[in-house]
Amino acid sequence: MQQIAVVGAGYVGLVTGACLAELGNVVTCIDNDPVKFASLREGEVPFFEPGLQELVARNQAAGRLGFRADVADGIKGRQIVFIAVGTPTGPDGQLDLRAIREAAQVIAESLDGPKIVVNKSTVPVQTADLVAGIISERNRGDHPVSVVSNPEFLREGSAVADFMKPDRIVIGVGDAHAEAALRELYAPLHAPIVVTDARTAEMIKLTANAFLAVKISFINEIANICEHNGADVNDVIAGAGSDARIGMQYMNPGLGFGGSCIPKDLRALVQIAEKSQVPARVLRAALEVNRERVDRAVQRLSELLDGLNGKRLAQLGLSFKPETDDIRESPAIALAKQLASEGAQLTVHDPVATEKAARVLGDSVRYAGSPYDAAADADAVIVATEWREYTQLDFTRLRAQMAGVVLFDLRNVYDPETVASHDLMYAGVRSTGAVNEPERASSQTARGHETTETITPSA
Repeated sequence: MQQIAVVGAGYVGLVTGACLAELGNVVTCIDNDPVKFASLREGEVPFFEPGLQELVARNQAAGRLGFRADVADGIKGRQIVFIAVGTPTGPDGQLDLRAIREAAQVIAESLDGPKIVVNKSTVPVQTADLVAGIISERNRGDHPVSVVSNPEFLREGSAVADFMKPDRIVIGVGDAHAEAALRELYAPLHAPIVVTDARTAEMIKLTANAFLAVKISFINEIANICEHNGADVNDVIAGAGSDARIGMQYMNPGLGFGGSCIPKDLRALVQIAEKSQVPARVLRAALEVNRERVDRAVQRLSELLDGLNGKRLAQLGLSFKPETDDIRESPAIALAKQLASEGAQLTVHDPVATEKAARVLGDSVRYAGSPYDAAADADAVIVATEWREYTQLDFTRLRAQMAGVVLFDLRNVYDPETVASHDLMYAGVRSTGAVNEPERASSQTARGHETTETITPSA
């Protein structure tokens, strides 16, 4: 059992703290946000992550997990101190390290004995050197401190499982004592451990997320090519992805990547390359392809409906992926904004992200309590996030609610023939042609009545 402090009780910090407590350690999570702190003290997790609420409550009740607002108080008597503060992207694309610097300064000024300081935040290369330098300068008691890089690889929506059953654990460390302590801490997870230096560990995290970004943009570009050449991208993925060298993970075409990690880490790596005067052509191309996905979706929908101004649309999904309420850099939010700006009358639904989305979208859209309410009198229904409840929609009920016929599947969720069998026109990312496609989906429709003109489907 270790005595641990985690500075920062956001997504990474709280998951890390709760999971380490579940392993039997005594953990204090520290956060100076008064609203978040009050919520956590009451046992309420301020964001949605499957299984985390129960994990926090169980370990609070067991006395293994606590919360403090003051760093100096929170790290007293702790052998290991994790830094898990936010590092948002600045206007120039570089990661903002102000919270890292502040955490290092306060830790240094609050040292009461030897510590192992472990950086969990996503950071550029050489940040461990920065933290070590700050602590060395401000270490008033001359206490021995080891600084370790231990990047996280948590996916929103499955973070607890990812922590408890990791593919690997990366430890960037320069001394044997800190390495032994981290090995002991993670031993119950029985996971492969990669031990390297701190700079390499920092680079591993950025490289992993950049590769995923490139893979997503690659398959989206392949989907574009398939659209214009009559090929089915799903079959292309099945055929190519069956090769063990390629694989099928992250090979699902759609609106592109988003969230708090992959876009940020990719831009950070581009900035690191530029500062090193190293071309980053592939990384830049991945960003460019991703930026174009929402524009392509809007253009395609406009073509299907003969323009968007005044059209009634239903958008299902606002979070950047299912099983999370995170809307940071969500392509679904970008899509909603663009549709509203084109003059569409947009109604949206999301199982858990509506409250956060409303802070961004305001009254530019309407909010519905169910996917079927959102579809009422809609000319088209758009699936922007592949939530599980959307994968099992009752198409008969959905069609009865709609005024139009277009189901625009931007996450490659549905079988086109099944959708078409319910008197709906399927459009998505599989190929150029829509299934059950009339010449003009925006045919004259009387609101609230089933009067959509049906034209013989094109070949």
